Amino acid sequence: LRAVSSLLLSIFIVMTGFGVASYIVQLRALGEGWTAYDISLIGAVYSLGYTLSSFVTPKFIRRTGHVRVFAAYIALMSISVLLCSLVADPYAWMLFRGLFGFAIAGGYMIMESWINENEYRGFMFSVYMFVAMTGSIAGPYIAAWGDAMTTTLFIVAAILLCVGIFPISLSAASSPSLPTEVGFDLTGLWRRSPVAFVGTFLAGVIAAAWLNFSAVYGKMAGLSETGVANMIAAVTLGSMAAQFPLGRLSDHIDRRLVMVLSGIIGIAACLWMSALSGEREIMLYIAGFAAGAVIYPIYAINVAHANDLAEPGEYVRIASGLTVLYGLGVIAGPLLAGPAIAWAGAPGVPLLLAVNFALYAGYAGWRIVRRPR
Repeated sequence: LRAVSSLLLSIFIVMTGFGVASYIVQLRALGEGWTAYDISLIGAVYSLGYTLSSFVTPKFIRRTGHVRVFAAYIALMSISVLLCSLVADPYAWMLFRGLFGFAIAGGYMIMESWINENEYRGFMFSVYMFVAMTGSIAGPYIAAWGDAMTTTLFIVAAILLCVGIFPISLSAASSPSLPTEVGFDLTGLWRRSPVAFVGTFLAGVIAAAWLNFSAVYGKMAGLSETGVANMIAAVTLGSMAAQFPLGRLSDHIDRRLVMVLSGIIGIAACLWMSALSGEREIMLYIAGFAAGAVIYPIYAINVAHANDLAEPGEYVRIASGLTVLYGLGVIAGPLLAGPAIAWAGAPGVPLLLAVNFALYAGYAGWRIVRRPR
């Protein structure tokens, strides 16, 4: 933990800025009167940028090192947020959010390859996710104090992102090993871990559907802006509470069993959410907490499983391949969530999540039968 303390501080600050930005872009889009289709397209282009980063970032890391690339991507995220505050047009926002997706994916790749240089990667990845989610909880509460229809909150988000550069840039701690290979190998990743391959894609669908439509879902369910922030916080707190137990459990038993358990929890919690409305606010928070216990932690389990047999020089290559798969899921998530919410209203989002959790648990269970631990 001491070796990555500066990285963890940077992650916390950056994810706070990320939380502000992700919250206000949804509220601003609703305030501008854009349709669910417009919002889903903006989310899809964000995800396309996220995926494209997987092809480019490893080359940048090998050429200039982790810290410089991380700083450049933070600057790109800040520029994207400020551009959104200047131009309120859905087509312009597709470009701006695409740039943000490109930069945040590269940032995740750097952070995760850094964290994975540790024997207890299940536990360390849980620490990383815990810190990241703590920051993302703070973001919506900061945003709830302002007005998404003005430029102030966009500027605040950009400032937070820029501040996040300092701890890691000024740290004397050694950087992780430069990758011995760049690019990605999806075929090799499939052979290494089919369940991580499929699970990472489904985790992307689940996370992106929630990330891009959580505020929309909350408002359509009848919650106030503070209520929406509370609901998002409840989901994130659920992820934080489950991150350590699931990470440690997956270090000691077959990780695929943990995947099956997580999928079952996700199905039950999301079906419960779909039956609730803003009138039963406390119950919705409890259901969100239960769903959050698996919405984000399943990705960490996938990553740990894929890296179990990796050599030190392969971590960036594996992270790149996982980011491609996750990015494809992140593209699909908003494109599926938009029609789901247009068809079923607010319950469409949790129902979509429940379906994907069922696929996640079902495939992990099938792989347990097909291959020994």
